[in-house]
Amino acid sequence: MAFKPLVVRLLSLYTILLSGSAFSQTQSAQWFHLDSKTDSVLGISTDRTYRELLSNRKPTPVVVAVIDGGIDSTHEDLKRILWTNPKEIPGNGIDDDKNGYVDDIHGWNFIGGKDGRNVQYETAEVTRQYVRLRPLYEGKKRSALKPAQQKEYDQFVKYKAEVEKKRAEYQEQYKSYSEFSSQLVTIIGGLKQALGVSKLDTATLRNPTTDNDFVKKAAAALYEMTASQGYSSADDIQNELERGLEDLKSKAEYAYNPDYDGRSIVGDNPNDLTETAYGNPDITGPDALHGTHVAGIIAADRTNNLGVQGVADQVKIMAIRAVPDGDERDKDVANAIRYAVNNGAQIINMSFGKDVSPQRKVVDDAMRYALSKGVLLIHAAGNDNKLLDTTASFPADRFMDGSAIPNLITVGAITAKNNENLVAPFSNYGRKTVDVFAPGMTIYSTTPKNGYDNLSGTSMAAPVVTGIAAVLKSYFPKLTYSDLKRIIEKSAIVQNRRVLRPESNELVEFTDLSKTGAIVNLYEAIKLAEAEEAAAAEKKG
Repeated sequence: MAFKPLVVRLLSLYTILLSGSAFSQTQSAQWFHLDSKTDSVLGISTDRTYRELLSNRKPTPVVVAVIDGGIDSTHEDLKRILWTNPKEIPGNGIDDDKNGYVDDIHGWNFIGGKDGRNVQYETAEVTRQYVRLRPLYEGKKRSALKPAQQKEYDQFVKYKAEVEKKRAEYQEQYKSYSEFSSQLVTIIGGLKQALGVSKLDTATLRNPTTDNDFVKKAAAALYEMTASQGYSSADDIQNELERGLEDLKSKAEYAYNPDYDGRSIVGDNPNDLTETAYGNPDITGPDALHGTHVAGIIAADRTNNLGVQGVADQVKIMAIRAVPDGDERDKDVANAIRYAVNNGAQIINMSFGKDVSPQRKVVDDAMRYALSKGVLLIHAAGNDNKLLDTTASFPADRFMDGSAIPNLITVGAITAKNNENLVAPFSNYGRKTVDVFAPGMTIYSTTPKNGYDNLSGTSMAAPVVTGIAAVLKSYFPKLTYSDLKRIIEKSAIVQNRRVLRPESNELVEFTDLSKTGAIVNLYEAIKLAEAEEAAAAEKKG
């Protein structure tokens, strides 16, 4: 999920409040649609592509599955583009199409119970492994164990230490940022009162109508904070801070709490990997922020003149809820992939990941199944500013036997800054493991209850690529999963420049951070698809 980028932003905001920051120009609300030549921004050239290359082509609908934490099915910018199961009758309590899922009209929820309740918070996978081993090894001495048990005992000690460390860290962070939040709320409220306004937008903060020097200084500091982070108002900062605090609280109280059990709501046996018929048809769940944002990036309605526009214009989004606030379970991910494939998805967006995968084989098998059916998988690289070439992350970029996953694209994130700060500070990277980079910082998209907001993460970069894949498949329906992957990677624009390696002051070659050393571009992808289509026609004729 998009937790780490929020923490990065909180740290940045906290630093700015204390010490100030240099102003940086904010970008267009949906900067990722812009074009590098006409707009001087490394967007994917969406609008230019539709205007110059696709206006005379007829698209066909493409089904894209979004495996995530839930999608607001009533959103004004999404309701028209939701996939609808053609063989299922809504609300009759019958599995009309005999696919094993009752009333799955727009998708399925693998983290809900038959009684309608839903899992919101979950433990981290490392916590679950610690809980599994605790009854066996708590209070035991390694020297007293049999050699065969000592390896597992070592894992227990490692897991316990990590859980205790993480919980303490998040508790401390939550305490610190809660204090920061209180200060910020006080400052914002005081400035509103002093200036006689209900909203502190950048125009008001930049030129406050007051002669009070203290108010001017406070407004200037808040303006720098707001503008440098790409916000339009101080209220937006406050909203993101509230979301970040909620994330920190969930980590402190649930993710690393060995006494918390959120899974009981589902009513399945989490360790029975053969179970598939569990969950409920509620595709929204208690917190659909992340999934709604992802869906909007891919395919927010481009024709209704409301809110935002997605990358793809002929997509049906299949919503599959399998990712809670916490680590997703391998069983749920595997079932989600199979559900998507069996119900006609041609592309699957997977904006999630974790560090430990105890039941990895079941996910591997599901990804192989998707491969056998020609389905493309697009996965977020992760938000831990780590080198994936040497760090475990799941789903991995290779099968357990070490072979490459040919139908998988792994995506890192860039910012709107066309300079050394191009790579998002939170993004994972890897010359051997990350395929491409895409816009993923301050991405404006749909949020629940007909809302719109900026979020950041490789979780946002992956659906940009998913959108490109969907456009290619829609306008060139004969393209296979391997064609889509090859065209996206081959057409991506190589960046021969030095950039800051994520979360460091070290300048490195951008080409060393991924396999392609490139940023995806829809315009170049369509041009390549057209050229290959023309070459094939000439060869055939």
